[in-house]
Amino acid sequence: MEQVIDRLRRDDKFMANVTAWEVLPRKEAAYAEFPSALNEKLVNALKQHGIRQLYTHQADAIAHALAGENTVIVTPTASGKTLCYNAPVLNDIIETKEARALYLFPTKALSQDQLNELHSLIELVGGHISFDIKSYTFDGDTPVSARKAIKSSGHIVVTNPDMLHKGILPHHTQWIKLFENLQYIVIDEIHHYRGVFGSHLANVIRRLKRICEFYNSKPVFICCSATIANPQQLAQHLIGEPSTLVDNNGAPHGEKHFIIYNPTVVNRELGIRRSYIKETQRIAADFIGNMLQTIVFARSRMNVEILLTYLKETMRKRKRSASLIRGYRGGYLPLQRREIERGLRDGSIIGVVSTNALELGIDIGQLNASIIAGYPGTISSTLQQTGRAGRRQDTSLAVVVTSSSPLDQYIANNPHYFFEKSPEASIIDPDNLIILLSHIKCAAFELPFTTQERFGADFSGEGGVEATREILEYLEESRVLHKSGEKWHWSAETYPAENISLRSAAEENVVIVDTSQPKERVIGEIDIFGAQLMVHDDAIYLHEGKQFHVDKLDWERKKAFVRQVRVDHYTDAQLKSDIKVLEVFEEKQDANGVVAYGEVVVTSLATMYKKIKFHTHENIGWGKIHLPELELHTTAFWYSFQDDILERLGMNNEKFGDGLKGVTNVLKNVVPLYVMGDRRDFGAAAIARSPFTGKPGIYIWEQYPGGIGFSKKLFSMFPEAASAGLDLINGCQCAHGCPSCVGPALEVGDHGKGAAKDILQYIVTSQ
Repeated sequence: MEQVIDRLRRDDKFMANVTAWEVLPRKEAAYAEFPSALNEKLVNALKQHGIRQLYTHQADAIAHALAGENTVIVTPTASGKTLCYNAPVLNDIIETKEARALYLFPTKALSQDQLNELHSLIELVGGHISFDIKSYTFDGDTPVSARKAIKSSGHIVVTNPDMLHKGILPHHTQWIKLFENLQYIVIDEIHHYRGVFGSHLANVIRRLKRICEFYNSKPVFICCSATIANPQQLAQHLIGEPSTLVDNNGAPHGEKHFIIYNPTVVNRELGIRRSYIKETQRIAADFIGNMLQTIVFARSRMNVEILLTYLKETMRKRKRSASLIRGYRGGYLPLQRREIERGLRDGSIIGVVSTNALELGIDIGQLNASIIAGYPGTISSTLQQTGRAGRRQDTSLAVVVTSSSPLDQYIANNPHYFFEKSPEASIIDPDNLIILLSHIKCAAFELPFTTQERFGADFSGEGGVEATREILEYLEESRVLHKSGEKWHWSAETYPAENISLRSAAEENVVIVDTSQPKERVIGEIDIFGAQLMVHDDAIYLHEGKQFHVDKLDWERKKAFVRQVRVDHYTDAQLKSDIKVLEVFEEKQDANGVVAYGEVVVTSLATMYKKIKFHTHENIGWGKIHLPELELHTTAFWYSFQDDILERLGMNNEKFGDGLKGVTNVLKNVVPLYVMGDRRDFGAAAIARSPFTGKPGIYIWEQYPGGIGFSKKLFSMFPEAASAGLDLINGCQCAHGCPSCVGPALEVGDHGKGAAKDILQYIVTSQ
């Protein structure tokens, strides 16, 4: 690794595109003694395991948990957070044989991974006590024959939020032993629970605590997180209780080199850069060719498959096995993902191309380098992805290859934002009406509601009763609940949790069926919103570096029938959206316009697709998409201009319209920096004359039913976002507009960039 780093520093062609090269120095470990409250038998087992003393954060976290305090631990990847919860849990089980614990991980893969580490520690503890500590994974893959034993005798039950939501809470009467004796609830990777997933999980925890109270138990919560700005606040909103923060990281790490690489401009007039996908492939091929185990992160499933295709081709040209490079993303079947994880651990796989699915703490061994194709959207996510390399004390390298998108170019030209600014805050909205209503239904199915019960109190214990009663009365009117005396009982025939997905805005998925062989087989799945873009009729769907032609998307049956083909292109679909305002939640007026947010309905329609040639990325054809419209009720932020805006700016309709498009494109890309969202979390539109206000405006909406709080945060932070957008345009060297700022001149016209700059200047000076 040191040789590769030295060669890169001396490579003038490479260094010409490096906008920042930071070196994080090696850090020595900081140790502390075992807390006195730890059982001596457990301390002996830990020493036998090779742990003779604890890192400072481990000692503090264990002490707080044993004292009965809810605890949230925030330290970098591979810093030993697992022991922070395993030690207090095993300690209580050693001292009280009936004690129970529940572990929650965001994915099944992570559950399986952590269970292996737990088992090795339990084996050592077993030599010091007179009974067996039983730990089990309970998820969709658990055999029916094993489930009865888990429910009755599992000391530690390892599961995921989805299984807790659908498989445990609705059947709590089968889990009496667990709920009566529940001492600890562990929630790992809490930074992963933001947006919709986090808002759902907070409500699942409300249901879990309600059942614990019914069985007279009050468990302690132990939460773990990667680096974010508000870990304590996030933990408290998730669990609904105060918590103690532990962030004094005592773990060591090796020297880490962190590079931001901005591909060469090939057309300065149009602001076009070399393809960041091709540059990522070139850098990755160099590392992998030197047998440095490398992980490549891409932002989308499509880019994972394109990069995987290119890297496999490179390996074949170098007379090496293409199986040394694998892909990893959602949509792959579980057994396939486990095989890839094993290959990374045992070294039989040298390179892996992944979405953020491998951002989590799954054990994939000690990688040498991490390459990120396109800025992931948040500092927190970038730190997680770069943290997958150099997990021991060896020197490691991380490279972020920026794309031409405005957000990436902002990071490339303002690297101080990344290196000097603290990570973003996670946003959740547990009281989103759609999400709250769904979980109150589930809670009513589990246990009757009393008239004085509140579902949705914040962590200070305030609020919830009136809102809960209103929803219960609404459900009674809808004949879902029946009130008898002072209680509401579930009266519908349906099983509510079955129809509520914690992760997706859509309740349904489209299954992808390969018909290439006589016997059809399922190769993956995709949510309904993504399906209209990726598996429409005649799309080229990419999976594990292979191309599949979509023969038929059966929209009614939610199945896409595909067959394997060999073609030189892939497809990219386009979406047309219309927005209608239903209600204004809050608005502020200044001298130049109105800033507001509220409830909207967005109608989207996939209209056409382009055929994009591999390697050159040129457009070689197009086709129409024939699918029904999808409606999304959500929340949005908007900025409305005054009626006389054209006179104020001295523009005609055409110039103002082009500038408005450019401003919208810039803001859609800059906004995620300020609200810890992803670009895919937002839709945006410039409207020359809004049917709602009768005035021109910019609308930015959330791509989730009911919204999850992004619009409200943007409402309060709009001046900062607008200023960042203006800085981005001022810093771009193109003449009339390009993909790195307002969009190509073909889309915004020759005056679009100048007009967008004037409009943003006008907005910023009015704040």
